[in-house]
Amino acid sequence: MMSVNGTSMHIAELGQGPVVLFLHAFLELWYSWRYQMPFMAAHGYRAVALDLRGFRDTTGAPKDDFTEFTTLHVVEGICSGA
Repeated sequence: MMSVNGTSMHIAELGQGPVVLFLHAFLELWYSWRYQMPFMAAHGYRAVALDLRGFRDTTGAPKDDFTEFTTLHVVEGICSGA
């Protein structure tokens, strides 16, 4: 877990070297990349997969303010966390 702009973000990482960032689709989690991550790590990369905002252990939007859960906020979280 890491804190990004007041959001707790769940991150899985494996390996060392240049970063390869894995992003999941709607209704999926970082776990979708569980087979690709060891492959990339074994080939000299740092594989990083995260749960996007509102998924699993990553904080979502405040219940009383949905304006904090826009595409801009999701992208900001990805850029800050990676």
